[in-house]
Amino acid sequence: MTTRARIYKLRGLTRFSTTKPPPRVILSTLKALHILHAHPSFPKAMNSSALPWCFMLFFLSITFTFNSFSSSATPDTYYDHCSSTVLGSSSKEVRLAKFPLPRTHKGYYTGGDNLLNQNSYSYHRNFSNSIFLRTKAVYGTDVIGLFKVELGLTFQVGKTYRGQRPITFELNGFYSETSGKLCVFGPASTYSKDGGLLKLGGVLKLYNLTKSTNVTSLISGTLESLSSDNEEAHFDTISMLFLPQMNYTYTYVSEDSKDRFYGIDDPVPQSLSLSSLPTQTFCSIVSEAVNQFNLKYSKGCNISEKKCNPLDKGLGYVPSIMSLSEIDCSEKEERMRVLVEFPNGSYVNYYQSFNPNMTLIGEGSWDESKNQLLIVACRFLGMTQSFADAHLGDCSMKLSLRFPKVWSIKGASSIVGQVWSNKTQNEFGYFDKIMFQSARDRMGGISDVSSLKYEYTKIDLASKSCPKPDKSKTKGKLFPTGFSYDMRVDMSVKKSKEEVGWGYFVPISVGEEFYQLSNSIGSEEPSNFNTSGPVSISYNIDLTLYMGGLHSSNTSSRSYDRFEALAEGLYDDETGSLCMIGCRNIGSINDSLDCEILVKLQFPPKNKRNADRIKGSINSTREKSDPLYFELIDLSANAYYSDEASIWRMDAEIIMVLISTTLSCVFVGLQLFHVKRHPDVLPLTSLVMLSILTLGHMIPLVLNFEALFFQHSSRRSLLYRSGGWIEANEVIVRVVGMVAFLFQFRLLLITWSARRGNGNQKGTWVSEKKVLFVVLPLYAAGALVAVMANWGDNNESDAVMVSSSFTSSLTSYKPHSLWGDLKSYAGLVLDGFLLPQILLN
Repeated sequence: MTTRARIYKLRGLTRFSTTKPPPRVILSTLKALHILHAHPSFPKAMNSSALPWCFMLFFLSITFTFNSFSSSATPDTYYDHCSSTVLGSSSKEVRLAKFPLPRTHKGYYTGGDNLLNQNSYSYHRNFSNSIFLRTKAVYGTDVIGLFKVELGLTFQVGKTYRGQRPITFELNGFYSETSGKLCVFGPASTYSKDGGLLKLGGVLKLYNLTKSTNVTSLISGTLESLSSDNEEAHFDTISMLFLPQMNYTYTYVSEDSKDRFYGIDDPVPQSLSLSSLPTQTFCSIVSEAVNQFNLKYSKGCNISEKKCNPLDKGLGYVPSIMSLSEIDCSEKEERMRVLVEFPNGSYVNYYQSFNPNMTLIGEGSWDESKNQLLIVACRFLGMTQSFADAHLGDCSMKLSLRFPKVWSIKGASSIVGQVWSNKTQNEFGYFDKIMFQSARDRMGGISDVSSLKYEYTKIDLASKSCPKPDKSKTKGKLFPTGFSYDMRVDMSVKKSKEEVGWGYFVPISVGEEFYQLSNSIGSEEPSNFNTSGPVSISYNIDLTLYMGGLHSSNTSSRSYDRFEALAEGLYDDETGSLCMIGCRNIGSINDSLDCEILVKLQFPPKNKRNADRIKGSINSTREKSDPLYFELIDLSANAYYSDEASIWRMDAEIIMVLISTTLSCVFVGLQLFHVKRHPDVLPLTSLVMLSILTLGHMIPLVLNFEALFFQHSSRRSLLYRSGGWIEANEVIVRVVGMVAFLFQFRLLLITWSARRGNGNQKGTWVSEKKVLFVVLPLYAAGALVAVMANWGDNNESDAVMVSSSFTSSLTSYKPHSLWGDLKSYAGLVLDGFLLPQILLN
């Protein structure tokens, strides 16, 4: 190393020479000794005895200086580790306001197993090999295009004896904008195997950090340990890759390439336009962290053959699901970059490890002419056990994604699409076209779109398969309507009187309208809906069964299987009977449905104090020798009718309010008679108390006046089912409340007149002012609390809406009304007069 070599400390990158210690430290020490010796206050008698101690301090300071700088000049230096990658330079003191690097880079890593106590290339389902590179500060230098940077490199999950915790390296170094290279190094801390604190040191080198990027651009690099092999702090080299974000240029989904995207002008079924969707935003299509889709292979496809597998056959599995996750998105240009993954399993884990062999990087755009999202995906190449040599290529995979305008028993998914290759059959990497659809448990998302329709195809078969119920046996009984909340049922599944699973039934459509999942009382019934006679209805059925519970009598195993089906048929709200034909998926082959299934449910009456259980069955109509035949499945569920419970609760509340309001009328009337006989007590009565009581009777009349005119259809339906009893009681309560208010107002007027006529009541006016000074701030504080509580609840609900997915967030959520909260608070005004009487009476 030459004398001109610049060595930088691990944390500060402080520059100094390697040939001699900095002279300023020695000169400062000598100067201090000289001043101390020459100062008049320094005792002459002590000079001879103190001087040796001073010289000893001088030599110790020199030794400490040499040792400290020589220790910093060990291999933990920027020059030794980074000069071959990015040559450093003197930096400026002022931070740059605009960074040449993005604030955050998300990437993935492999290696460093002895540091993280996890084989990062094994892709354990509870292990995430994600990393985040954060830019903290950037400084300019004397060299154009060279920047001093301060970064933080965080490994998302590091397993230690104390559990899982992130490991963050605080890094300093230089970034060359010209070459696209970066070299930084710095410390981190974690826990050793015996539980002690372990200090680490590492040097990070990244390549391809260029100004402009496209779909095939990839940032790769390594993190190497600064400790020797025999030290506990040493870790194996970690290779990593990052997805670039700087000045990204979309190349495969430009306007010119859309015509060449399809190859053949394939007909596209009717789909919803982007503007008709509830969010009406392009970036909300795959905004959720995980969007899972079920894959459906073509009928003539042998899934063991390579031509059916979109991945390399060497992986040893054929994927059954696919997921899309957003990398970045431009709403203005309607362009996005996505991560396309084909995991091995039946569901996508949020913390699933990144595996380049099952992952592709794609860029997409919206095709307005056919109302679908077009995606071109590129594969990761050049990787075995390291990410250092990774690059992207082979962009032959194409995807299209759309929102179907018509649902049916064959498909009721909010998102459908297809995956194919533009290669020929003889080329390596070719595979047959694969269809996909979104998971059905998220299909309630766009059901409130007016142009969306459900097409019934099994109604005639259901009508022939189910006997007509005897309506004479159910005369005078009330059953749930098709749009009520009670049509959603959580089921217990039994076979041969033994419980084999559980599940749920959720309506999709009732008649020509879609069932809304947002209302806690029930789906809002259309004003023109005809409820006379049986109505067409469709259901989503999802059952979880113990493995073997469908086709076998062995239920001792506690592994699980799913029974998913769509069903449609007829529901008669005069008898509570539901009969449907069901279709279930029987594999990963496209259009492989078993529609020879009969589903029956019987709802108990609503107008009974103790409702019976909902009972039903799922039966296969196939022959017992058929391999798709399964034994009868018994269904049962508790019938807790929300409407009926609401009626009984409202009934009890109204009766209590009626009793209390009637007693108020009686007592205020007695007070009027009393003051008429004893008018001398009127000037001594508190006007503040009477004013609060009068307001307490007036506010419910003003705020709840709309209760006389019910506008909400669900509440009209509820009152209709109560036989008008609740509506009549509420009118009686308002009338009695009006009488109580008039009595109280009369008492306030005559008290005010008596107080005005009595001129010797200065003491009572002083008491009234004290009461006002106590009561008004308390009421104002209470109203402020009510407003803040409403604001906080609505902000929380908005956060939930923003973080939810496109298909799941579209179910409407009604926030708390400020007017409703203030009405609830106003009910406490009537009791406010008690506090000043207790404090000041």
